[in-house]
Amino acid sequence: MGRTNDSVLREFVLTGLSAHPELQTVFFVLVLCMYLMILLGNGVLISVIICDSHLHTPMYFFLCNLSFLDICYTSSSVPLILDSFLTVRKRVSFSGYMVQMFLSFAMGATECILLGMMALDRYVAICYPLRYPVIMRKSAYVPMAAGSWAAGIVDSVVQTSLAMQLPFCADNVINHFVCEILAILKLACADISINVISMAGSNLMVLVIPLLVISISYIFIVATILRIPSAEGKHKAFSTCSAHLTVVIVFFVTIFFMYAKPKSKSSAGTDNQDIIDALISLLYGVMTPMLNPLIYSLRNKDVKIAVRNMLGRKNFSDGI
Repeated sequence: MGRTNDSVLREFVLTGLSAHPELQTVFFVLVLCMYLMILLGNGVLISVIICDSHLHTPMYFFLCNLSFLDICYTSSSVPLILDSFLTVRKRVSFSGYMVQMFLSFAMGATECILLGMMALDRYVAICYPLRYPVIMRKSAYVPMAAGSWAAGIVDSVVQTSLAMQLPFCADNVINHFVCEILAILKLACADISINVISMAGSNLMVLVIPLLVISISYIFIVATILRIPSAEGKHKAFSTCSAHLTVVIVFFVTIFFMYAKPKSKSSAGTDNQDIIDALISLLYGVMTPMLNPLIYSLRNKDVKIAVRNMLGRKNFSDGI
């Protein structure tokens, strides 16, 4: 197989679901509806948190960051996904592929770290409620959120830079409909040991460590809740972190299922495997951001009250 480098290779071809044209229209409508729900749900949640002074707390500050992050993450990939459903073989320039890959990787890494920061916030709120206002001051939770964004961006810069330096094989066809770093590494015609080591370090920093932080935090949270004497107190304490725990479970289970699932080795199962990969990618990239505002609005009394108040003010102003 011939070789070329990034100065010669001009574009990549994303095949997407071109082998299953009967599914493209269905997926286009499905993904478009989900994307609109993401923009609406997260946009409303951000507006409610900003407008309601009662929600100007560390927990809702992190939640506002999470909603904005979900909008950025899906906006960096969903338009390309929708376009791939309308094009038989979607052609993406080399620079365009790298930019989209950088944005998706940065947003995904940031969300992992941000969920870990939110777990620390819930740990302090449940285990040290009297000291919570002192510990989680603005000078503490703002740098925590900013650090999550900075770490995700820096990590993505490193991974994207290493990928851009690789020489690529003449075959530039990628069996995917988004620009993903694992897909492009398969096309490299050189030793990718450095990339693999770097990715392992990245997984440790943005996936394993946040997951450990979340797990340890909730071990202490559960232990503290069990020591609360009244059932009402236990329910109130658990309700303050149940929405975050639900989001964490959905997010990390989807990631591990996507990257740890066994691959089909038989050629007969290739088509079915492509469909499964597409469904899993959609679940990871679209379903989770769509569920986040629903989970927080349905399982959070303060958010529901704030939404009703905002709608009530709007109806009142419309009546005037």
